[in-house]
Amino acid sequence: MRLAESSRAELHIIARNAIRFGLTHNSPPALNLDTFPPDIRELGATFATLRIAGALRGCIGSIEAVRPLAEDVNKNAHAAAFRDSRFAPLSADDEPRVDIHLSLLAPAVELPCSSEADLLNKLRPGVDGLLLEDGHYRAIFLPAVWDDLPNPRDFLRNLKRKAGLPASYWSDTLRFKHCEVEAI
Repeated sequence: MRLAESSRAELHIIARNAIRFGLTHNSPPALNLDTFPPDIRELGATFATLRIAGALRGCIGSIEAVRPLAEDVNKNAHAAAFRDSRFAPLSADDEPRVDIHLSLLAPAVELPCSSEADLLNKLRPGVDGLLLEDGHYRAIFLPAVWDDLPNPRDFLRNLKRKAGLPASYWSDTLRFKHCEVEAI
């Protein structure tokens, strides 16, 4: 999905407002979806990534499209600011310094593979986001993670660790999906 520039700007405003509203109300604001352009009222999955001076400050998102894009951004931006368990809630002093990066996920597509080597050969560094699932273990890396982990083997090992699995883990029950992302 390629959004109009005006819709991309609108999503950024929604994210910023969700954070500002959350500072005083401890929740994202209610949205009247009828006031937004049709393309951001469509179902969509997004991630909100917050950074201060380049350092990660929060990242929360949806893997599957279950609500309108505007609402997904609203809830995920608020959650990234105040509910990412890796960080203390964002403060009023931090809010003006936070950079908001939004990622709109295309639907994830199964990536069948017979072995780790097969999977590594199929990955497209810098392009693919990768979702790992094995029983109750689940993790995703967005394509932006390739900036920090450009080697496919390192990318996969760190994704396994994120899911709570050993880096060397492999099983016939592992399932992978890949997706592309529109960055805002």
